[in-house]
Amino acid sequence: MPDRSPAPTGDFELPAVDEQMCFALYAASRAVTNLYRPLLDPLGLTYPQYLVMMLLWERGECAVKEIGAVLQLDYGTLTPLLKRLETNGLLFRERDPADERSVLVTATGAGTELRARARGIPEAIGRVIDLPPRSSRRPDSRCAD
Repeated sequence: MPDRSPAPTGDFELPAVDEQMCFALYAASRAVTNLYRPLLDPLGLTYPQYLVMMLLWERGECAVKEIGAVLQLDYGTLTPLLKRLETNGLLFRERDPADERSVLVTATGAGTELRARARGIPEAIGRVIDLPPRSSRRPDSRCAD
C-alpha cells in the first residue's frame, strides 16, 4: 500500500490545493467556460475556437502570431485549433505575400455567416452570470463581449 503521508514541505506548510487562490481562479474559469458549451455545441465550436472566430469577426484578417498573442495561446495549441477550423470550412490560412514567414487567417463565407448564429451568446452568458444589462454598464465596459 502506498505511503499517503504528506510530502515534506521544508520549513513551511502549503495550503491545501482547494484553499489556494490559483485553484479558485482555475475553477471559476472552468465554470464559466462550461457555461458556453451548450451555446457553442450547436455551432460546432469549442470555447477556444469561438474565441478565434470572434477575433476574426472583429478584425477581419489576423496573423497567426497576432491570434496567439491576443488569445494567449502557444503555437502548439493554436495550430491544431486553426487546422480544425479550416477543415470545418470556417477559415482559411495563407502565407502573407508581404512576409512569407507570416501566416494570415481569414474567416470564410461560412465562418462569417456563423457570426449571426452566435450573436446572442454574450447576452445569454451575461444573464446566466447575472451581469447588469449593457445599457446600465459603463460605456467602456466590455464584459461578456
